[in-house]
Amino acid sequence: MIYEAVSQGIRISVEVEYIPPDDDLPATSRRQRAYVWAYHITIDNERGDQVQLMTRHWTIMDGLGRIEIVEGDGVVGQQPILEPQESYSYSSGCPLPTPSGSMSGYYMFEDEDGKPFKATIPTFSLDLPEARRILN
Repeated sequence: MIYEAVSQGIRISVEVEYIPPDDDLPATSRRQRAYVWAYHITIDNERGDQVQLMTRHWTIMDGLGRIEIVEGDGVVGQQPILEPQESYSYSSGCPLPTPSGSMSGYYMFEDEDGKPFKATIPTFSLDLPEARRILN
């Protein structure tokens, strides 16, 4: 499933995959391991000007409703510059102590004149493959 949002001329697409525990781990380690998902994000600049991704803001909620806020500069150590009609993709991951949850957030960009603007990241589910998706 692809989650997608467009705001301020920036299209953000997210694909999620569950990373199962390593079967080579002892059974006790597999039980204690957090549930882990990889997410793959593509950012498309559909505007007519150059933009730069400056910061990220994530709201991560586990299956019990506990929330963690993650903020920082750029993504995966970069603050990419996107020309008009250019795309940027990256992958990252999220561990949770529960078998389900969700992530949402936004990126702060600057246009060529240095004016900041916010682009929404679509809310996406973190569910085990056999679970029913509950968001979007």
